[in-house]
Amino acid sequence: MSPLTGKRILITRAASQSSPFRHLLEAQGATAIEMPTLEIGPPSSWAQLDEAIARLPHYHWLILTSANAVESVWQRLEAADPTPDLSQIKIAVVGQKTAAALKQQGLKPDFTPPAFIADSLVEHFPEPLAGLRVLFPRVESGGREILVRAFRAAGATVDEVAAYESGCPKVADAIAIAALLDHSLSAITFASAKTVRHFALLAQGELGERWQQQLEGVAIASIGPQTSAACLQMLGRVDVEATEYTLEGLTRAIAHHFSPDAP
Repeated sequence: MSPLTGKRILITRAASQSSPFRHLLEAQGATAIEMPTLEIGPPSSWAQLDEAIARLPHYHWLILTSANAVESVWQRLEAADPTPDLSQIKIAVVGQKTAAALKQQGLKPDFTPPAFIADSLVEHFPEPLAGLRVLFPRVESGGREILVRAFRAAGATVDEVAAYESGCPKVADAIAIAALLDHSLSAITFASAKTVRHFALLAQGELGERWQQQLEGVAIASIGPQTSAACLQMLGRVDVEATEYTLEGLTRAIAHHFSPDAP
C-alpha cells in the first residue's frame, strides 16, 4: 500500500490549467483537492512582445521559463505577419512542463539546465554569455530578477518583455476552504512562490487573522528552494521539499514524508 493511500492533499495551481499533479497523487492512492491560486491572463499590453518578435533575428537566444511563456509567445508568433523565422535563434527552457509546451509547438529546446530550475541556467549555459543578445519573455509582475541579473553580470544583453500576467483569484475555492476548516487535510502543495503568496491572501480573506491555525498538523510541501523560501516567509515553515524540482519529484517527496520508514 502506498504511504499516500487515504491522504487528502490540497493542490494549489493556476485556475485555467488542468493538473497532471492530481493524477500523480491519485495514482498513489491520495484524494486530491484543487485550489486555484493563480489566474493567468494577457499582459497589460502586447506591444513589447510583438516588437521583440518582429526583431527575432536580432537575438541569439530565446529563454522560456514557463509553459505560460511558451503559449503566449506562440500566440503572438502566429499572429505576426510575416511569420518570423525561428531557424536562426536558439531556445533554452527551464523545467519539464516548459519543454513539453515547446514540444507541442513542434520544437525541441537547444538547452535545458540539469536541475530544472532557473538558477542553474547561467551556471550550465552551453556557451559564453558575453556578447549574447537574449530575449526573455516573462510574467509581467512578480517575477524574480536573479536570472536577468546573472545573465547581465556575465556580459549578455537581456531584453525582458511582458508575455503574460498571473494574478490572484478574487474568490477562494469553497471546497478547499471547507477542507481547511474541518482539519481533514494531510498536506498542502506549492509549485511556485506566487502560489504560496496568493494562498495566504485567499486563506486570510476567508478565515480571518487566525487563518494559520487551520494549517496545524498539515504538511507544507514545496517543489523547490525558492518556493520553500516563500513558505517560510508566509506560512512560517516547510515540511517537505522535493529534491528533484518536478511534480514527479514532489510526489515522491510527499510519499517519503508519509512513509512509516521516514525519519
